[in-house]
Amino acid sequence: MFNYILSLHIIFIVTWFAGMFYIVRLFIYNREAQDMGKAPRTILQEQYNVMIKRLWLGITWPSAILTLIFGPWTMILYLQGSPVPGWLWTKLAFVAGLYLYHLSLHRMYLQQKRGIFKYTSNQLRIWNEVATLFLFAIVFLVVLKSSLNMIKGVIALVILAIILMVAIRIYRRVRGKKKR
Repeated sequence: MFNYILSLHIIFIVTWFAGMFYIVRLFIYNREAQDMGKAPRTILQEQYNVMIKRLWLGITWPSAILTLIFGPWTMILYLQGSPVPGWLWTKLAFVAGLYLYHLSLHRMYLQQKRGIFKYTSNQLRIWNEVATLFLFAIVFLVVLKSSLNMIKGVIALVILAIILMVAIRIYRRVRGKKKR
């Protein structure tokens, strides 16, 4: 039974992350359409709004909910009455942060649905990488479990965050040169 529940948990984690990664890309495209002329802006934003709604409500939210169902179920089967190990408490803290991130995306979804664009496309690109940091942290915690040295893990996450920020800056410069 454990392997079936674990498999479902992993499947819904994957679809949830895929939805969170792609929704922010759609937010970026939708935001960038704001800077276009009226005709292309209207056409693009109508299409993006349909895509955003289907992805967010049809895939991402259901996956988040099913992850929340199969995750604790997997944990109960894994522990079988044993105390919760330290690495799992840390993972659960990251998962809680991930759900807060998800809720922040929901707020952006509602804003864009109303035509409110509070963030630049570059700010959204940076926010998109937050999910990457959660993904790395959670996967390494699950795979390495108690052998993970927390200090080394935090240092690695900081280095990853720096690499992602540098990559975003390089992308922005390259893109800026192509527009000229």
